Amino acid sequence: MQVQSHTGNENILDSATRKINGWTGENRKVKLNLAQLFSQVFKKHTQEEADEIFIAGTKTTTPSLQQVSTSPVTPWLYSRVLAATLLVVALLWTCSFVFENTYTLISLIFFSGFAIPVALLIFFFETNVYKNISIFEAVKTFIIGGALSLVSTMIMYTIFGSGNFSLLGALLIGFVEETGKLLIVLYYVNKKNYSHIFNGLLVGAAVGAGFAAFENVGYVAEYGLKIAILRSFTSIGSHAIWTGILGAAIVMIKRDRKFNGEMLLDHRFINFYLLVVILHGLWDADIFNNLIKLMALTVAGWVAILVLIHAGLREIKQIQHNLTEKEANENEEMS
Repeated sequence: MQVQSHTGNENILDSATRKINGWTGENRKVKLNLAQLFSQVFKKHTQEEADEIFIAGTKTTTPSLQQVSTSPVTPWLYSRVLAATLLVVALLWTCSFVFENTYTLISLIFFSGFAIPVALLIFFFETNVYKNISIFEAVKTFIIGGALSLVSTMIMYTIFGSGNFSLLGALLIGFVEETGKLLIVLYYVNKKNYSHIFNGLLVGAAVGAGFAAFENVGYVAEYGLKIAILRSFTSIGSHAIWTGILGAAIVMIKRDRKFNGEMLLDHRFINFYLLVVILHGLWDADIFNNLIKLMALTVAGWVAILVLIHAGLREIKQIQHNLTEKEANENEEMS
């Protein structure tokens, strides 16, 4: 992703990236280079390369801040995880409907509900270039954090009501669910004292992806298997990225300080929070053509994610610059 200064008229995408990037502290538009982001997906990779990704986050595999890569992120392992889970879904569907084996139906529901959220978890795990959070910790956050966020949301619903699918009712749903998930993200951020944007992206996305996976499976009971599976595949643009945005935003404000409630009043966090609530509300609202609306909202959410990834890389460069200056000053004082 490249940053460009303001020259002449901007298109909608440029204006959007400039606005969102402004919330991160840099008043420039971000050129989104999707070819670069997906450049490793279609290349051949070895088992050893996959193993190296999965062993990140231990005491012996976490790099120092000076060793953290500032190169553009190019995740790929998530695509293999997605392909594997989709293959399992296809095989279970064959057993359930071609061979009419009812014993595999529950497994089909489970895997179809978890396929996209799990792939997104791996995507953000790979994107965390600090490599300071293990896959075990990420999966724990996905499972336990996802379940806790469901409970937190249910408590919020008892306080504020459940809303409906009108525009105002859907915005209420967005407020309740995003606030419920945010409370769990704040717990993890405070407990682990995460201080980097990429850490916030991963923790937030893990909680949101877990929430989505459990909710996807639960939708079968009310709407049936076909609708539930369709909803599962639209998870690519919903809870995981929404909560990832919130996680990144709060860590961006917190930095290495102890969390306090006043940070939630920071205008930068409020901007991201309102963005997520509005995206969620529009997603649930019974307005416009549903498919076109979901596609547009998915794009909007991912634009915010990509701008935050850019901000995360910028953060690393600033940290390393500060460390280099500090080291130089110390050497100067000693000489």
